[in-house]
Amino acid sequence: MFTPYGYSTMIKALLICMLCSGAALFFPPGVKITLLIATVTFSLFTLYFFRDPERKVPNEQRIILAPADGRILLVQKQEESTLVSIFMSPFNVHVNRIPISGRVTKVNYKPGQFLMAFDNRSMESNEKMEIGIDNGEIRVLFSQVSGFLARRIVCPLQRDEQVTIGNRFGMIKFGSRVDLTLPPGAAVEVQVGQKSVAGRTILARY
Repeated sequence: MFTPYGYSTMIKALLICMLCSGAALFFPPGVKITLLIATVTFSLFTLYFFRDPERKVPNEQRIILAPADGRILLVQKQEESTLVSIFMSPFNVHVNRIPISGRVTKVNYKPGQFLMAFDNRSMESNEKMEIGIDNGEIRVLFSQVSGFLARRIVCPLQRDEQVTIGNRFGMIKFGSRVDLTLPPGAAVEVQVGQKSVAGRTILARY
C-alpha cells in the first residue's frame, strides 16, 4: 500500500526514470547499463519510501503514541514538560500518525533552515509544522521538522478538527524528525536509541 501523500512525487519520479531509461538506449553499452541500473534503483527506492503499511493501535486508554517511525533521539526533562524527539531516516516509513485523540488546537507553519535532522539545533532553526491536540485532560504539542533532504511537509490538519489516535495525518518527505512536548504528569516509556513505530509504540502514559 502506498500513501496518497506521495502520489504526485511517485508519478514525477517514475516519469523521469522512464525518460532516462529511454535516453540510455542511445549511449554506449557500459553507460547504458549504468543508467538503467540507476533508474531502476531510484524507481524501487521511491516506491519503497512511500509505502504505507497498516498499523494496529494498542487497545489501551490514557496513552500517547509515537507519531512517527524512527529512532528516539532525545528524551529531555524540561521545567513543566518532557521533550521527546524522533529521528526518521530515509529508510523509515514517513507517514505520520495522531498521538492522542482530541481536538486540534494549533496548526502553525514556520519557515526555516534545512539543517541535518539529527542536529538538535534543527528543532528551533528548521522549517516546521507545529501542531497541538487537546483531549480535555491533557494537551500534546508536536512538530513535523524538515531535514537536510526533506523539503516538503504534508499536513492537512485544520484547527478545531476532531482527530483519532493512530490515524494518519500527513508526512515529511525524505528524512526528517518529529519533536513532541509531553505535558506534566506524562510518564515517558521510551529511552534514547529505542526504535519507534508510528501508531503502535507507546511514548508515554498519563
